Amino acid sequence: MTPTKNASEMTTKELASYIDYSVLKPEFTEEEIINLTKDGAALGCATICINPAYIELCAPYVKGTDTMLCPVTDFPFGDSSTASRVEQIKAAASYDIVKEVDIVMNFGMLKSGKYDAVTADLKACADAAHSMGHELKAILETDALTEEEIKAGCACIINSGADFIKTSTGFLTGHDNKGAAPEVIALIMKENNGRCKIKGSGCIRTREHFLQLIDMGIDRMGVGYKSVPVVLGLNR
Repeated sequence: MTPTKNASEMTTKELASYIDYSVLKPEFTEEEIINLTKDGAALGCATICINPAYIELCAPYVKGTDTMLCPVTDFPFGDSSTASRVEQIKAAASYDIVKEVDIVMNFGMLKSGKYDAVTADLKACADAAHSMGHELKAILETDALTEEEIKAGCACIINSGADFIKTSTGFLTGHDNKGAAPEVIALIMKENNGRCKIKGSGCIRTREHFLQLIDMGIDRMGVGYKSVPVVLGLNR
């Protein structure tokens, strides 16, 4: 979305509204998940991104705040069957404390050139989320893709009816990870041409990068719990 003022002029609360606060490490204890959820809600982040097993655990700590939950399904590989993915989405979206649901595109299938199959799978996922009254973010995993594959992935997401194009899981290994680098976001914005909302995630660790993406017109950003105070300028 086009911001109404420069990011550098925004309040901390306005900036926090761009953040999906990432609490996704599988080794987190329940105590750590609760404490991080409380922190994200106190800051006024848009959502807390959590694994679906913890929706009920986290719900009491965002209820009555400006923050909601964003469960991430079929994470981080995105290669379950369509039937399984649909059921995961329906289960995660059945809670009224959930704002949106994220899901990982089957990027191996995309790299195989099976664009119709990728689109059909994502359409079933988007339809499931929409039937429960929620929007769907589809994760491309851009660091595993060539520029042409990113373009093709954007087309699949747009044609599926999903609501957000998202860059990365933040869990990809063995690649040159750029995450939501400005040039990647610019490529997606050009391909998207305003048809979907855009979420950048991965490698957003500096305030300068965070503010730059807002000024570019990004809609949401996934930021790790260690980087949230940095991008919000709370450590200055």
